[in-house]
This record gives sequence, C-alpha cells and structure tokens, in this order.
Amino acid sequence: MAGRIEDYALIGDMQTAALVCRDGTVDWLCLPRFDSHAIFAGLLGTEEHGFWRLGPAYASGEKPPSAHRRNYRGDSLILESEWDTPRGTVRVTDFMPPRDGAPQLIRIVEGLSGRVPMRSELRMRFSYGRVVPWVHRHEGRTVAVAGPDSVWFDTEAETYGKALTTYADFTVAPGDRIAFTISWEPSHKEPPPLPEPEQSLEATEDFWREWVEHCTYHGPYREAVVRSLITLKALTYAPTGGIVAAPTTSLPEEIGGVRNWDYRYTWLRDAAITLSSLLRTGYREEARAWREWLLRAVAGDPENLQIMYGIAGERELGEAELDWLPGYENSAPVRVGNGAAHQLQLDVYGEVTEALHLGHMTGLARSDYASLLQLKLIRYLEDHWQEPDEGIWEVRGPRRHFVHSKVMAWVAVDRTIKLIESGDADGPLERWKQLRDDIHRDVCEKGYDKERNTFTQSYGSQELDASLLLIPQMGFLPPDDKRVIGTIEAIQRELSTPDGFILRYPTEGRHAGVDGLPGDEGAFLACSFWMADDLAMIGRVDEARKLFEKLLSLRNDLGLLAEEWDPRLQRQVGNFPQAFSHVPLIDTALRLTASGAYAG
Repeated sequence: MAGRIEDYALIGDMQTAALVCRDGTVDWLCLPRFDSHAIFAGLLGTEEHGFWRLGPAYASGEKPPSAHRRNYRGDSLILESEWDTPRGTVRVTDFMPPRDGAPQLIRIVEGLSGRVPMRSELRMRFSYGRVVPWVHRHEGRTVAVAGPDSVWFDTEAETYGKALTTYADFTVAPGDRIAFTISWEPSHKEPPPLPEPEQSLEATEDFWREWVEHCTYHGPYREAVVRSLITLKALTYAPTGGIVAAPTTSLPEEIGGVRNWDYRYTWLRDAAITLSSLLRTGYREEARAWREWLLRAVAGDPENLQIMYGIAGERELGEAELDWLPGYENSAPVRVGNGAAHQLQLDVYGEVTEALHLGHMTGLARSDYASLLQLKLIRYLEDHWQEPDEGIWEVRGPRRHFVHSKVMAWVAVDRTIKLIESGDADGPLERWKQLRDDIHRDVCEKGYDKERNTFTQSYGSQELDASLLLIPQMGFLPPDDKRVIGTIEAIQRELSTPDGFILRYPTEGRHAGVDGLPGDEGAFLACSFWMADDLAMIGRVDEARKLFEKLLSLRNDLGLLAEEWDPRLQRQVGNFPQAFSHVPLIDTALRLTASGAYAG
C-alpha cells in the first residue's frame, strides 16, 4: 500500500516530478512530462504497478523502514533522507536536475557511520502500470523498452534481475557514495549520455540557490513562503511557461470516494493566481513566460476560452478511466484527462484579466497582443455574463448563476476599464463603465439574501459558498461593508469544520449535491486561507493569525500541502502538492506581514 499523502516529498525538474515516500520509495513518476504516462504508478495501485525503493535492507515479510529524518537541502528541491540502523547511519539524496537533455532522477547513497546493508528495488511498469517493459543490458547499461519509451538505469553497484524487478544489494561505510540514475529517452533514439551525478547535484543546488535569491519577501513567514514558491516553480513546465495545478492524478478528495481528478494540466484560474503570487514576491520572468503561454494557447479563438489547457497549450484533454488501477487506498476510479476542460466558467475571464492587470501594474513589459486579448475577452463577457455556468468548482450538475462567476465578470470589466484609463488600450469606456455597474447591481440584487445578511452560492439559492470570501479581496465591495461582514460570519457558521477550517460548499453524502456528485470531501485549504485573509481585512487580525498558523501546522514535515484536509481522519487528501493551496498561503502571509499581525 502507498503511504499517506503527507508522507511524500516532491522532487522535479520543472518538466515533470516524482513523489518519494518516507521509506525511500518513488511511487509516482511520469516521463518525460507531467502529463505523460507514469512509469511508477504504485501510488494509485500496488507495487505491481511500478516503484523504485532505495533504503536500508530489510527482511522478507517486513515493512521497509521509514527514514528517521528528512529535509530539503536548504532552499532547494534536493531531498535528503537519513536512516539510523543497528549497523550505522546512511543518507539518500534524491533530486532531478533542471533539464539539459534527457530527464533524469538521481539518487545518491552516502554512508555516514558504521556499515549499512542497502537495497535498491526497481520495478518499471510503463503506461500507468499496465505494460511490463523489455529489460536488457546494452553496452554495460540496463535499459527498459516498451513502445515509444526507453528508460536507462545506471549505477556502479552490481545489479541482478528477479521476478521482473532489478535489484542491487550493497553495503556503505563512512565516506562511501554510490549513485543510481534513471534517464528517459525515446526508444528509437541513441542512448542518453552517461549521467554525472555529482556534477548534476552541484548544478541543481546552484540553480535553486540562485532562483530563491530573487525572492523579495523577508517577513516572519519566510520559510513557509519560500517553500511554497519553490513548489510553485516546480509545477511550472519550463519549455512553455504553463503551470500544472498538481503533478498527480486521482488522489481522492474523500478516501474511498469517487471525487478523483487529473490535475496535471494548466487551469487558467490556478495559473493566474499562481502568477499573482510570483509577481508579488519578485518573480517577473515566470509571469512573462506564462503570459506568452496564454497568448499562444488562446490564439485564434479567444472568445471560446477554455478553463484549462495542456501544458503546451493543447485543447483536447479527453477524460478516461484506468480500470486496471484500484486507486489510492481503493479510491476508484483513476482518471486521466479532464472532461471539465470544455465547461463554461465565467470567473476564468476575471482571473486571467486580473493576472494581466497585475503584470501591467508591476512593470511587466507591455504586450499589445495581451491588451488586445483582454479587450476581446470583455467583448465576449458583454454578451454572455448573464448566462449560467458551471462555476469555479466545476460542478457536474446543472448550470447555475453562480455569484462568484458574476463577481469575477465584474473584475474583468473593472480591470479592463483601468487599462483603458491608463492609456494602454482603447475601448468603449463609457459603455463598459455602464456594464460594470450593471453587473454589480445584478449581483447585489439577486445574489444577496437580505434576511440572513449574506451573499449566496447562486441566484435564488440558500446555500453558501466559500468563493464568496473573495468579494472584498477582489474589490467588489469594501471590507467594512455590512454585507461582506455578514457573509464572512455566515460562512464561519455554516461551512466551518469543528477545527475551524472551511468547506467549499455543502455536500450531500451518498446523494448528489449541487456539484452533481455523491460523497463528501475535506476542508478546502485555499478557502481556509481566504478566510484568514478576510478576517485580517475586517480587523480581526488576531483571529486571522491564529487560523493562518493553524493552517501552517497542517503542512507535512517538508512544508507541502495537498488540496484538502480531512478533519475526520486528520490527514491530507486530494492531489499533491497543490498549487491552489500554496498560492493563498503566500498571499495570506504577505497580508498578515503587512498588517503586523504575527506572533513576536
């Protein structure tokens, strides 16, 4: 069985990523891209679906021992895991060098004390665990081949094959360093160059150190902010600037449930808010690259903006179920692709426009095409903002007039008006000012419950929705407006878990709820950070700080967060690590720091 979600560490090369468990097992790796087929899919199945374990040897029938200590080396994505055994102490360093050629996963074993027996167990299974590759020796190297893929395994340790698995048994003493590397290459090409593990380690450490030096945040939450920034950078697909929502698919929002989705794509919403956090902390190059990705992705058809695209801008992300995988802790189905790609979500227009606006305000070089795109998006909204949609949470039930979608349509128009007023674009200013007023009036009349003093999830509904917490953050209404305060307090009453975290919206257990799905889910971490933000904005700064620091305590030992927190099981759930959790962490830290609302 795979480990708990929070037992995993992330390593990556900004084109793909691997998850490494506490016991030294790589249970998830897609090659050569985030959205490629996995060669290790044990995370969503069993060991038969592929894994790579490297750690102290253990007896047959026993569980592999978990590392006693692990950490990232400084501000980097280089993982160090240490085991204390009866025979001594050993360290394994795992990393993926920023790519300059073939993608590589490198693992270096280092003896620290005594003489420690070690074992490497490598079981490659292509196509998400379905295909057993042909493993053979080629000029002294081990290579696994199946269809278009080949994976090359290099090490100085002596290896042998048994039960369709490649093993290495060896012993390390103090000062010994033994490296293991896998490299991917298309099977029709020449073998990749022999790896140089030590040089690659040095280059990887230099890369991260230099990247982190650009961070402009130096407040009391710097450790959490920097780790989140590194995680967001790791989720960026370097060749195009696209940003994945998470490097995994089908980690469940409810253990044993069906709310399992593929997040290895670029959601415009998630990418836009990620860029806003990067811009606020000094990272303009990532913003420029994403803006170029956006312009390529929507080129020729901006009126039919998709909510998500492939990491190179692909439009077709057909959804399928992998019935040979039982799912994480038997949470089936396992899905690849995402059928929500062609939903109508009007809020996306607001998020994209807000990101473009923020780039403009923070000095990103002007792009005439970006301004033209923004104007085209507003012309589309002018004709369509009154339509129902699937909303921010991608409901698979009937379309509704979601309040958050209307608010973000207002944001799109408001930011475009500001662009025109700045002199950097031309448009029908007075007409769009009237449009902005019309949307605002419509939301306040149809999306607000006067008796309960709260905005509601959709027009005419009684349900609440945590996305309403963004109303003051987007400037739709000021924080001291009684309707804003009433909404915040209503969400605290009706959508809080017993430990104070926030649900997205009500779910109905076995019955299909507003989202068209059965089952429940955990507290949505982004919404809980939004609550901390709002509390700070309305002057309840001590309460905001306490909630924020409580949220920080949910991170795993390496500072990583999944999508949700299960208050019943007291564990992380959902895809991991999740950009949509780390972005608001950064934003709330910046707000609390600016307000002085922190301990000490």
